[in-house]
Amino acid sequence: MATVNSMLSVPDKKTTVVDLYRPLRHYIAVTYSENEAQEAEDDLNAVRQLRLDLEKPIEAAASDLRRDLLLTYYRALASIEPRFPISPDPTHVHSLTFTWFDAFKPSKKVAQTSIHLEKAAIIFNLGAVYSQIALSSNRTDAAGLKQACNAFQSAAGAFAYLRDNAAARVSSTGGATLDISVECAWMLEKLMLAQAQECFFEKVIGDAKPPALCSKVARQVGLYYEEAYAALNSPPLNQHFDRSWIAHVQYKAAQFYAEASYRCSLDLHDKEEIAEEICRLRTAINALADAKKYSRGVAQPLLDAVNKLETKMTSNLERAIKENEQVYLMRVPDASSLVALPAASLVKPMPLAEVLDASKEGLFSRLVPDNSTKALSKYTDIVDDIIRTQAEKLQQASEIARVRLKEMDLPDSILALEGSFDLPLDLKADVEALQIRGGSSGLEAELQQLKDLRRVNQELCIEIEELLNKEADEDAHFRSLFGTKWNRPQSSILTKGLQDRLNKFAANIKQAINSDSRIERAVRDNSSQLAIFDNKPIESAIPNLARPIMSLDGNGDAIVGALKQSLRQIENLGAQRAGLEDMLKDMKRKDDILPKMMASTGSQEDLFKKEISKYDQICEEIVQNIEEQDQLLLQIQAQNDEFSAVFNLEDYKAAREKSFKQISTAIAKYHEIKENISEGLNFYVTLQDAVTNIKQQCSDFVMTRNIQCREMVENLQRQSNSHPQSAPQSAPPHVDQPGYSHLYTSYAYPGRRGSYYLPQQQANPAPPPPYTTPSPYPPPNQGSYYRPQ
Repeated sequence: MATVNSMLSVPDKKTTVVDLYRPLRHYIAVTYSENEAQEAEDDLNAVRQLRLDLEKPIEAAASDLRRDLLLTYYRALASIEPRFPISPDPTHVHSLTFTWFDAFKPSKKVAQTSIHLEKAAIIFNLGAVYSQIALSSNRTDAAGLKQACNAFQSAAGAFAYLRDNAAARVSSTGGATLDISVECAWMLEKLMLAQAQECFFEKVIGDAKPPALCSKVARQVGLYYEEAYAALNSPPLNQHFDRSWIAHVQYKAAQFYAEASYRCSLDLHDKEEIAEEICRLRTAINALADAKKYSRGVAQPLLDAVNKLETKMTSNLERAIKENEQVYLMRVPDASSLVALPAASLVKPMPLAEVLDASKEGLFSRLVPDNSTKALSKYTDIVDDIIRTQAEKLQQASEIARVRLKEMDLPDSILALEGSFDLPLDLKADVEALQIRGGSSGLEAELQQLKDLRRVNQELCIEIEELLNKEADEDAHFRSLFGTKWNRPQSSILTKGLQDRLNKFAANIKQAINSDSRIERAVRDNSSQLAIFDNKPIESAIPNLARPIMSLDGNGDAIVGALKQSLRQIENLGAQRAGLEDMLKDMKRKDDILPKMMASTGSQEDLFKKEISKYDQICEEIVQNIEEQDQLLLQIQAQNDEFSAVFNLEDYKAAREKSFKQISTAIAKYHEIKENISEGLNFYVTLQDAVTNIKQQCSDFVMTRNIQCREMVENLQRQSNSHPQSAPQSAPPHVDQPGYSHLYTSYAYPGRRGSYYLPQQQANPAPPPPYTTPSPYPPPNQGSYYRPQ
């Protein structure tokens, strides 16, 4: 059907020229710095250009461009508002005044030093331009009809935003024109919704939808018009609008009440409910007749549409009356007894919060007032507290699950049933370290090293003793040969200190041999206990959890399967908690509220509540996860009790703990033997150094004595050859060898005063115990193998 253009668009508000650049730049230079003002030059010029474009005459064909300009400028104002306080206060931007004229009565205007007036006027003009876009759309085709419907809903959204946000603020700053009042914004919202719903009515009629549906859509159109008319016909709007507007809205309300009644009567006729059909048609025709009394100023196309509808209803009414009188003979009900016509709303105000959001705008982003910084810090503290609290809940839930499962010996008992049980980590680490060192075989190898070192020390002592004995025998031979002429000190006197040390070494070795025997005996006695380390892997030495030979109800596998399934679920919940914790951290990292704070015109508390609410969902998921785990742990407890009973788990635990104890005991015994062997090895290495040093001293002593011996023999032989017939001469005077006495009466080696070698000045020193050198060995009261028995 052809569509007539019988709708209304809202006229724009007009303004005067305003220079934004100078007042804003001055405020930046004074409040922040001249450098900041220079940095903001591009933003200041951009805002100035937006306002200049807004002041230009409106071209009818440029509605889309006008809409985009209004949206951009409004977002710029949202960026300006928190950074530039515009008011008569001398410390604020006080030289900036906005002037706007009433859209419906251009003779009226208001001027304010308030950004709220500017923002309210821009929102009003946004709604107006949306209504103009809708009215210019070609509603005779589907695409144009859809465009008109959407534009009217966007216009309704703009006027709803004006009513809920800007209107109250601008009125609180010193008065405003009536077109941006709360009452006018509410009326315009309803008018735009009525026209959007009317577009839907045109669509359902064009698509030949059932009369009942068309009636519901038409009735909602009429209801919206009735609400708009009620506002127009009440103070303060009843004396503000042109009479043609009021008549148009009133006529539309009557038209669509009649349209709804007409479509309903068609449905009633199909159902042969003739009596109600007659009543509905009469009521609708009367409504149109009443509306015609106030038709002055109504557009002719609308009058033609109403007359056409009235003609169709009159014809249908005559037909229905005739059929009722001839066929149905029903009593026509009173109009007051009829139920209200049903309505179906298919439209709503289009939310504009997203398109008006300035949080992504870059204008003046470098300028952040102190109060915004403090507010941001407060918000950050709130978010940090949320993150910390939720993270603690997640970690506590994971710890509870771990402890509860450990108390139930899960999943170890299931793993033991499958033959994949692992030792406790600390015990397993100790066993693996011992196995790497060779276990009991490693002890045997170290024991052989001990024997080899002992043999080396014994052989060194024997070599030293043989060396000193040989020298003493030679000295005794020449002393008997030359008699009193052999006037050098006897070897036994000079080597007494060396012999004493050598005797002490021999005594220490003898006591060490006893300690070595005890170690060898300990290795032999504990060989069967230490053999447990030969099991690789060590878990093969642990008894397995055996399946029952037969169960009463044969449901062992089902019990195990159910328990394993529950354990998988508890594991999944743990993984989910890890994901939730990562999600919390990621949300915190991305939660940059500053742009929204700087673009927000509402209270910061409301903004905080809205922004913090985005954490509500993940907090609910955390609560749900913990509740599910609590229920699952109760279920696992019951399943594990049944599992323990069927598989005789207590006996298995006892056997397993016994094996653990055997392994722990074997580890302790291994370390004890290993420590004693290490002590012995260290002793023999230290002793070998000392004995080697003594051997070197003895070698030096023997070499010196041999040289002295040769010289004395040669001297005595020359004397004998010079006086062959003379009487025996007295013994040649004794000549001390330089440094000789000091060399062989000092300590075994310079600077060494270990427990093996006591100072010579001590009288009858007690023999030192073996293996008692100061730092490498523990004192005797700490259980050393190498101490006197």
